[in-house]
Amino acid sequence: MTFAIAARCARTGMFAVAVSSSSPAVAARCAYARAGVGAMTTQNVTDPRLGPRGLDLLGLGASASETLEIIARTAPHIAYRQLVAVDAAGRGAIFSGAKTLGRHGGATGPDVAAAGNLLASEAVPQAMVSAFAAAEGHLGDRVLRAMRAALDAGGEEGPVHSAGMLVVDRAPWPLADLRVDWTEDDPIAGLTALWERWKRQMDDYVKRALEPDAAPSFGVPGDR
Repeated sequence: MTFAIAARCARTGMFAVAVSSSSPAVAARCAYARAGVGAMTTQNVTDPRLGPRGLDLLGLGASASETLEIIARTAPHIAYRQLVAVDAAGRGAIFSGAKTLGRHGGATGPDVAAAGNLLASEAVPQAMVSAFAAAEGHLGDRVLRAMRAALDAGGEEGPVHSAGMLVVDRAPWPLADLRVDWTEDDPIAGLTALWERWKRQMDDYVKRALEPDAAPSFGVPGDR
C-alpha cells in the first residue's frame, strides 16, 4: 500500500525520505533518517521498530545492503516487510519479503533507492530513481520530483491519501518533517505545496536553535 524513496545528496551529505500510501499518516510509521548516517523506510505490513534499528546498524558502519541482510536474518515476521535503505556512502539497498503485498518491486541508483507494494505497475520504482537522477536543486525538491514520477507511472493500484517527507542535514533534528496525513485530493501535491512554504524558512529555524541572537524575526504579531 506504499511507495517510497530514500536518498542522499552527494554535494551536501543531506538525507531524505519521502513516502505515500492509501493508508492514513504513512510517514509517521514508515520514514526514518539520521544526519550523517543514512535514510530508511519500513513498509508493507509495517514494523516501525525496523527503521531506528536500521539506522543504528548504519551508524555502526554497516552498509545499506549489510544492514538489510542483518535485519532479514534477525527480525521477526520478516516475510511481511519491505525495506529501503541508503547509507552514508550513497549506496542503496532494497528488501521485499516473500509476503509483500500485490505487485511490488524496487530500484536503486547512485545515492537513491525506491520501492513499493500494491503497485499499478512494476515500472514505478525505476521511474522514481530515474526522476531523482534527472532532477536538480535541493534534495527535497528532487525526492518530491521522484514522488510525482511515481504517480505518473501509475502509483498504487488505488488512490493514495497520505504522504510525508523527512530531510536531515547537520543538526540532530530534522531540517524538514512534513506530512499530509489524510486527504481525498492529491497528498503529494499537498506535500509539495507545504515544502515550498517551509523551505523558505527552515534554515532560519535552525539558526533560531543554534544562534538565537542572530535569528531573524518572522514578523508575526507581537514579535518585536
